[in-house]
Amino acid sequence: MELRSEKAAAGVVAALLIGPALWGAATYPARHDHTRKGCTGTLTAGDQGLSYEENAAARRKKRKHPHRWNWAYGDIQQLEISPKRMRVLTYRDNKWKLGADREFTFDALSGANFTSAYSMLKDRLDQRFVAAVDDATVKPLWELPVKHLARISGSEGVLVFGRDRIVYRTDKKGEARTWRYSDIDNIGTSGPFSLTLTTFERAKTHYGSRKDFNFQLKQRLEEARYNDLWRRINVPEQRASGTAAGRQP
Repeated sequence: MELRSEKAAAGVVAALLIGPALWGAATYPARHDHTRKGCTGTLTAGDQGLSYEENAAARRKKRKHPHRWNWAYGDIQQLEISPKRMRVLTYRDNKWKLGADREFTFDALSGANFTSAYSMLKDRLDQRFVAAVDDATVKPLWELPVKHLARISGSEGVLVFGRDRIVYRTDKKGEARTWRYSDIDNIGTSGPFSLTLTTFERAKTHYGSRKDFNFQLKQRLEEARYNDLWRRINVPEQRASGTAAGRQP
């Protein structure tokens, strides 16, 4: 029995050392932005974490120490995925920015996009995951046309309320979002034509580093639907049940 347990433990350790590729990872040609121009390489997303390796040709031309990183998901402070960009905020201090946390930004190349990475991770990661995508698979139970109010210029779109997610659909680049109900800390309203979603997305300029999404509604939000939404966000049993108010006519 002890020998079997030791073999099992050794197998787990070996699997973790081998890395994401063992777990059916997806790879993407990507450009890493940094202070001096940037570099191209391969970004890999697997069940256990992310990795990036600079292209061999670029390594020979540029530097003795190529860019090569591995991050377990538990070591990522925030992972943001959009169709063409992925941001990895780590817990490591950036000595060039007075101790600010170090962030790595990757842009998809050669017609690639990170949509498949979102599909793979959307139900596996915790609240440190930011989905800057419009999840087309979410079926609306009801929806509202809205304007997202921003500091400089806002965007117009539709809030889609599904069984387990809310989607903000808009044509404005970089503004789309998909939130699981567990990704939303709270909601608020100043009247039937306003709605604020307080999310766990990091925002240093917002209270408690939570990011507020303030929406001006083009149609009245009925009190029954607001109350149902509040329960789905704040009552775990309600969120898990998948019940919701009916479809908007």
